[in-house]
Amino acid sequence: MTVPLIAYTDRWSVRAGGRIAVKVSCTSTTYRADLVRIRSADPNPAGPGMLMERMPAPFEGNYPGRLQEIHSGSHGVVSLANLALPQEWTLSVRVQPWLLDGRPQAILSWLRGNALALYATPTGAELRLGEVICRVASPMLQRRWYELRVICTGRTLRLLQIPLTTDWGVNGGGQACLSADVSNPSALFLAAAADDAGLVCRDHFNGRLEHPLLVQGPVDSETPLEPAALSPASIIAWWDFSLDIPTQKISDRGPHGLDGELVNLPTRAVRGAFWRGDVMRWSEAPDQYAAVHFHEDDLYDCGWDTDFVFEVPAGSPSGVYGVRLQSDSGQDIVPIFVLPPPDRTTAKVAVLFPTYTYQVYANFERDNFDEAFRARREKWGVYPHHPAEHKEFGLSTYNFHSDGSGVGFSSLRRPVLTFRVGQMAYVDLKGSGLRHFPADMHLALWLDKMGIAWDAITDHDLEREGMVLLSGYRCVLTGTHPEYQTPGTLNAMRDWLAEGGRLAYLGGNGFYWRVATSAAVPDTLELRRSEGGTRAWAAEPGEYYHAFDGGYGGLWRRQDRPPQRLVGVGFTAQGRFEGSHYRRTTESYAPDLAWIFAGVDGEKFGGFGFSGGGAAGFELDRADPLLGTPPNVRLLARSEDHQAHFGVTLEDLLVPTAYALQTNAPDPLIRSDMVYFETAKGGAVFSVGSITFCGSLPWNNCDNPVSRLLRNVVTRFMRD
Repeated sequence: MTVPLIAYTDRWSVRAGGRIAVKVSCTSTTYRADLVRIRSADPNPAGPGMLMERMPAPFEGNYPGRLQEIHSGSHGVVSLANLALPQEWTLSVRVQPWLLDGRPQAILSWLRGNALALYATPTGAELRLGEVICRVASPMLQRRWYELRVICTGRTLRLLQIPLTTDWGVNGGGQACLSADVSNPSALFLAAAADDAGLVCRDHFNGRLEHPLLVQGPVDSETPLEPAALSPASIIAWWDFSLDIPTQKISDRGPHGLDGELVNLPTRAVRGAFWRGDVMRWSEAPDQYAAVHFHEDDLYDCGWDTDFVFEVPAGSPSGVYGVRLQSDSGQDIVPIFVLPPPDRTTAKVAVLFPTYTYQVYANFERDNFDEAFRARREKWGVYPHHPAEHKEFGLSTYNFHSDGSGVGFSSLRRPVLTFRVGQMAYVDLKGSGLRHFPADMHLALWLDKMGIAWDAITDHDLEREGMVLLSGYRCVLTGTHPEYQTPGTLNAMRDWLAEGGRLAYLGGNGFYWRVATSAAVPDTLELRRSEGGTRAWAAEPGEYYHAFDGGYGGLWRRQDRPPQRLVGVGFTAQGRFEGSHYRRTTESYAPDLAWIFAGVDGEKFGGFGFSGGGAAGFELDRADPLLGTPPNVRLLARSEDHQAHFGVTLEDLLVPTAYALQTNAPDPLIRSDMVYFETAKGGAVFSVGSITFCGSLPWNNCDNPVSRLLRNVVTRFMRD
């Protein structure tokens, strides 16, 4: 099912005076484009609504529609246009299939004349030369390594399947022959076959390839080939994947320099056929990580043409905008964050939108897409396109590839269905069920209602500009879930706080996972879900270090940078999308803290909201001195009465919960701590310890205790 109107931009944020390119696919003959300012993104008819204000824009007008295609599937491409094969040669490659489901999967192929192709099948490796086919009569098994070797002697081709993984009682080896003329190839394709023009690939391979090798003469021995042990004079081409691991380059160590490139971002820095287990960091022994893992559903860059460019006027107010596209078949609104012009701020307050987290979750196919979800989508007018229905736009790092491996990359160069106004995550019986961008717009709406001027900034900008991006603001507010951070973003926030910055951390489970970026692969985040943590999937043993930067993946807590050290609280418990209330502590009544609770009556507050029905819910953070909570932290409030489905986060469990001492008392780690502490040079941090906190801000038209409490904090933080 094709989405009739969909778009993406070449970046998610832009400074006033800058430009942003818009790429559109439309099945109608024409569409209209204009600009809106997004004030609220909540589709709940009982909530604040989806509020948008039309703005003048230089690009406004009608445009011709055209369908722009997507070609998924990672593969490698090498030009062989100037290569003349000798009369006799041997082609070898190490192969580890990860999905053998009967569909054709090309391990490698080349163009010109009788196109040669090597395929993986459950019943054995297969060699194709034009219409002639031969197959080894020995099964291939998933996740086992083989060397496949094609030996050419004149018109005879012999295929060898040599097992490299020991399976007791299973040989796995064999050979087959065919006779046909072989032409000089014009291009080599790895992990796919191509059409005659070499423009569109098909039959994508799911699994790992290592050391494609082309040598002179026949190599008949069934001893595995070791390229480094061969005479250099015998090598025609050797594509050594242990080189250039942080990039998408394929380097040839042969005499002809037949370098190539990887397409659609397969995974590098993965274990090869002879990984020994004595090295865990690929950069210390790249020869043991000389494999590339290809997937049929990888997608890096849709490669769509630009339809128009938005030249942002220099005087544009900072905020959240949307490029709105409308046709007779649908509508799409692509959000854009507009920052102030360079080298200036236009407000004392900035909202740091957690766009790295949006990107990591991009196109997350949740498992709750059922009849109840569809019914609410129809009733509320929720954003109509769900990732479960449109996998062509690429997967989320919360999903698995078709071969069962976890998705480790997320690119901006594609439409992101979860980054939309009115996108609903859950059927929330007590609220709106919003996550990420739509949920963070509750905070933006609240600021507007309070008359507080604010600038929009993002994680991507913080990575590019560093601490200087924050330095002009007296107060920075986070979104609801700043979960994913690079060393650059985390260091910038730490250094800004050390210089007197004032931060309101208004979410839960923040500053949790480490991700990596790369100048060689722009607009992409890499994630390795290593030991510990609440993980959608687990990285393979020995594959915990990022290919992009060589850094150790996983929890920042595992790298001695727990969130408590930065903001006083860190992830402690999680349940379903439901919320509860806070209860004030005795300490909160201290005279020097009275300003925080001015206008907040009673001990209990926050048992309401558009996110799970309560300000303290879903994912909760706690203070913990052993994890770095500063000694001067003031505990303002603590949540209570959480539902029975809440449980302690996995990194705090040493044994299964069934072995824990049973007690009727609530687990003390299932709580949200609201804290305040002051830092050097007049700085301060206020943390709420809950993802659902901001969902309570718009309740009762922003006239409620949660709203009053946050207004007190922000007003105080804005002071010079």
